[in-house]
Amino acid sequence: MSRGTWTRRIGMTAVATVAVTAMAVPAGAQAATATSTSVSAAAAEDVDYATWQRDCQAVMDQAMPYLKQRIATTKPGEKQAIVLDIDNTALETDFGFSYPQPANQPVLEVAEYAQAHGVDLFFVTARPGIIYAPTEYNLEHQGYDVSGLYVRNFLDLFKNVAAYKTAQRVDIENKGYTIIANIGNSATDLSGGHAEKTYKLPDYDGQLS
Repeated sequence: MSRGTWTRRIGMTAVATVAVTAMAVPAGAQAATATSTSVSAAAAEDVDYATWQRDCQAVMDQAMPYLKQRIATTKPGEKQAIVLDIDNTALETDFGFSYPQPANQPVLEVAEYAQAHGVDLFFVTARPGIIYAPTEYNLEHQGYDVSGLYVRNFLDLFKNVAAYKTAQRVDIENKGYTIIANIGNSATDLSGGHAEKTYKLPDYDGQLS
């Protein structure tokens, strides 16, 4: 199957590839009212890789000017952070056919600008803790500076995903960070506050993981 043709089966294969590789790769503010930015796109059955990339780029084209302005007005002593989801946000999970999975380029470009200007990157994912090491390796291999990676432990697997992810953002704030942006492709990535702005990538009615 070509990279340009998307099916749900591809995403499950990609995740399985990461899991199988797990043993082979070495381990390396208070709540703000969130302003949500998203882009509408075609139905999932019509989506190919180029369409997905175009739709992701449209969202990041909205995020970049805000981030440049926000970073330029950093307050003295303020520690800024961006929180990112992983699957089909930071990485091309449903389109990446190999391990390490490729970075989602529109998101990577925004992340690289931020990290080059002193913003820390935190990754909050529903992936289980058993694949922490290969996930961290994958992110760093693709160019992300990982200041923190939050994965679900055994008990977290039984919790509401949105509540779990919100709790991780609270933990980041408790470390003294201001979360200036939260980027994900699912409502569960972005709900619950604790980010100045949210940017939603396409998930095509929940059919992209």
